Amino acid sequence: MPENKPDQGLRIGVYTCYCGGNISGVVNCDKVAAAMGKQPGVVCSRTDISMCSSVGQALIEKDIKELGVNRVVVGACAPALHEQTFRGAVTRAGLNPFLYNHVGLREQDSWAHPHDKEGATDKAMHLMAAGIAKARLLDPLEPIRLEAKKHALVIGGGVAGLRAAQDLARQGLAVTLLEREPFLGGHVAQWEKTFPNQDSAVGIVKGLIEQVVSNPNITVLTQTEITGVSGYVGNYSVQVRQHSRGSDDRSEQLMAACTQRVPDPFNYGLTDRKVVYRQYEGCYPHTPAVDWEHYDGAPIQVDGYSVQLKDELQNFDLTVGAIVVATGFDPYTPRSGEYGFGELTEVVTLPQLIRKLALQRDGDALEWNGKSVHSLALIHCVGSRELEGIDQPHEDGRINNYCSRVCCSASLQTTHELHERFPKLTIYDLHQDIRTYGRGHEKLYYNALEDGVRFLRYSGEERPQVSAAETNDRYPITVRVKDLLTYREEIELGVDLVVLAVGMAPRVGDELINMLKISRGSDRFLLEVHPKLRPVETSVNGVVLAGTAQGPMNIQESLSAASAAAAKVSSLLGKGRVELPPFVAYVSPEKCKGGEPACVAACEYEGAIEQKAFIENGIEIKRAVVTAANCIGCGACVAACPNGAIDIQGWTLAQYNAMVDAIALDLPEFQEAA
Repeated sequence: MPENKPDQGLRIGVYTCYCGGNISGVVNCDKVAAAMGKQPGVVCSRTDISMCSSVGQALIEKDIKELGVNRVVVGACAPALHEQTFRGAVTRAGLNPFLYNHVGLREQDSWAHPHDKEGATDKAMHLMAAGIAKARLLDPLEPIRLEAKKHALVIGGGVAGLRAAQDLARQGLAVTLLEREPFLGGHVAQWEKTFPNQDSAVGIVKGLIEQVVSNPNITVLTQTEITGVSGYVGNYSVQVRQHSRGSDDRSEQLMAACTQRVPDPFNYGLTDRKVVYRQYEGCYPHTPAVDWEHYDGAPIQVDGYSVQLKDELQNFDLTVGAIVVATGFDPYTPRSGEYGFGELTEVVTLPQLIRKLALQRDGDALEWNGKSVHSLALIHCVGSRELEGIDQPHEDGRINNYCSRVCCSASLQTTHELHERFPKLTIYDLHQDIRTYGRGHEKLYYNALEDGVRFLRYSGEERPQVSAAETNDRYPITVRVKDLLTYREEIELGVDLVVLAVGMAPRVGDELINMLKISRGSDRFLLEVHPKLRPVETSVNGVVLAGTAQGPMNIQESLSAASAAAAKVSSLLGKGRVELPPFVAYVSPEKCKGGEPACVAACEYEGAIEQKAFIENGIEIKRAVVTAANCIGCGACVAACPNGAIDIQGWTLAQYNAMVDAIALDLPEFQEAA
């Protein structure tokens, strides 16, 4: 390409990527490159099959070193994919990384106009011209550098939180693990075995707990809740409230003497327990705790003394550099009447059945509510894969249209256990699809087939109907289903028990979400920035996600996600400082007139911009001041300022205006360069 002599010291290098054919299959990239080579200030304009490859990056580096290129414009795929790649190439060549501008030619052009090659090529020229116009006005910027506290907070004491805490501590970071319940372990502690290898679930939990509590870098706080969060990545201030365990060195005597009993949520209400209790055998902490929510306040008589239990709350602050949200999930609770749940005592959930089997001794007959169970129907996708117009919306007006992923495998493992323990039991499996997606999980399906489980497939638009059987019927429950495996034949099943394979529901509440300023996705689980490029990060720097707080996962996936979250936090805090992109608001002191701070009112991010008083020449004046660590560069303050005193670094109004002017021009040289 021709090398032009630029004006005003600008030497712009322009690079149009074929993107392996994703762009060049629609856009005439050579024509675009030829046209861009004629733009003022452009010293080279090149194409490559894959600019993000090592060869493509080397091409950019060579031009910077040999041609003195001091502005770089790349037209390629979305900036989210390779913006950091090209910044790295520019930096290695000795140029400020923010003197580079990325133009999205794939998503904005070739993929948008696959049937109009001429129009797509013309659009690419205008997009690239706009990118060059912005590049002319780029200034060298420096990342925002902040001191970082080498201390991480992990919220949640289930397997994901435990693994994240362990991995963080192994990297030399101090860790505080908060759990709102009195005992660690989460839902996995409620299960006996994991699929597909039948490993001990409690064994997994105890192994993680032993590693965590034996690590001197980890502080574990149970019965603890967060009441406030402020600050920014590297320096978060977290306000915490901790409930007391309510028992002293006589905790064993208090638990033994306690007479008040309540339904045990650990066993899903199948049994009851004392309000002074341990959750399960071998739980941590070992000291019994008081269930303050249900304690009636009555004194407990111990050794002739009357002991009045009191919840002595403690409030304190933590200063941490990053926060891992591992708050887990809740099993979906069916609405009253959904498949007869809550109305028919013979309709239960799969978690209830799993706990029932865990509590029942081998050799005992299967019973429910004192009645023998000879026939059982298991219904999949309860609270998952719901359909608009078919399923009733939940309290927030939404439906659970996602797949909970683990239900099929958990259901099939349970049917296999039922067959092994009660070989004469008749089992019906009613499903939309069998989704045993994990490695080795398909074996569970084949085991069920060999065990004689009878599979029936229903349509999501026509769910099974569960009702009480007629008087004197052999079975108390009737299930009617249109079976797609027998060409929609309507089949009526008589059963003693209906088991609902409930899905996963989001647990974390709006109060914590609002304090952390993170977001939910459309499924109401916590939302990551990008599922592939930034899979555990939230939109808030320094707040990351681990495990099922982010979405349905099995145990192995939760542990892997927790390790990924720990790796991200370790990379953030390991050096004791944090670098953030410089694309934040900047206030021009000369233009800021003080007065009513419209910019402060427009900002939705606490501490990002505020009005401060200054003394100049003996006179007090007020100006807006930006705290870069709290600013996300949204631009709301830019639009609100009546004096035009605020801009976003790297995305100034002047740069926008130049881009608009360039993209709107009908540039005749585009055609001449064909």
